[in-house]
Amino acid sequence: MPLQHAIYPSLRNKNVLITGGAEGIGAAAVELFALQGAQVIILDISASSAESLIARIKPLKDPITHAPVPTPIFHQSDVSDLPKLQSLAQEILQTHTTIHHLVNNAATAGSLARKDTMSMTPESWDYNMHVNLRHMFFLTQALVPAMRAAGGGCSIVNMGSITWRIPAVGLPAYTTVKAAIMGLTRTHSKEFGPWGIRVNSVMPGAIATERQIKEVLTDEYRAEVMAAQSLKRDLEPMEVAKVIVFLASEEASAVTGSSYVVDGGWCSDP
Repeated sequence: MPLQHAIYPSLRNKNVLITGGAEGIGAAAVELFALQGAQVIILDISASSAESLIARIKPLKDPITHAPVPTPIFHQSDVSDLPKLQSLAQEILQTHTTIHHLVNNAATAGSLARKDTMSMTPESWDYNMHVNLRHMFFLTQALVPAMRAAGGGCSIVNMGSITWRIPAVGLPAYTTVKAAIMGLTRTHSKEFGPWGIRVNSVMPGAIATERQIKEVLTDEYRAEVMAAQSLKRDLEPMEVAKVIVFLASEEASAVTGSSYVVDGGWCSDP
C-alpha cells in the first residue's frame, strides 16, 4: 500500500510534546509524529481518550524500517492548572532532557467559550484565557531554555484558528485568544530565532473532528461551511496534522514567524 504521508528523517528520535493530544487534530498529530519515528509526549485531561489513541498507535509499524513505532507517553494534565503544568514540564525535562518540538494545541471552544459579549462574565473570560492561551505562553517559557541548550533545530507550533479572521460571532473571548496567538507566534519567532528555535502557527478552519461532528457540525452549520469553503468537502484532522509535522521538520528550516491556514479556502483575506 502506498504511503499516505511524507517521511521526514529529521524527526526521527526527536522528542515531541503535544498538548491536547488525545483527540481531534492533536491525536492526528500524535499518530503522524509517531510514524516519523519521534517520541511523542501527550498532555491531555482525558485519560480514556489518550489510552484509546495509544492502543491504536502501538501496532503501527515504521513505514521505512517496519519496526514498531515509538509508543507515545501520556501525562494527564489540566492545562488551566498552571502550577501543576509548570511542575510537569520540569518533570518531563528531567526525564527527556529536552523537547525538540512543542505543539501548543490544547484549547476549547465549548459552552464557556461560546458566549456572546453580553453573556460574558469575568469567570468565563478568565476560563477562556487560561485554557486557550495562558498555558501556551508558560509552557513555552518552561521548555525554551532546554531547546536553546540543544543548539538549534527545535521548533514550536501554536494552534490558532480562522475564527477571528472570518470573523465569527458569538464567541468573542475565543476569537480574541486566537488572534493573540498570531501575535505571540510572531514575537516569539523574533525572540527565539537567534537560538535556532523556529515558531509558527497553524490556523484551521472547520475540521471534522469527532467532537466537532457530535457538537458543532449540524446540517445547518455544514451548509454554511460548504458555502464558504472553496473545497466542497469536510476537512479531516490529518490534513492539519500534515502541516504541523511539516513545520516541525527540517524541510521548513527557514520558516518562522509564519501562520499557515488550513481551511479549504474559507478565509480569503491575506
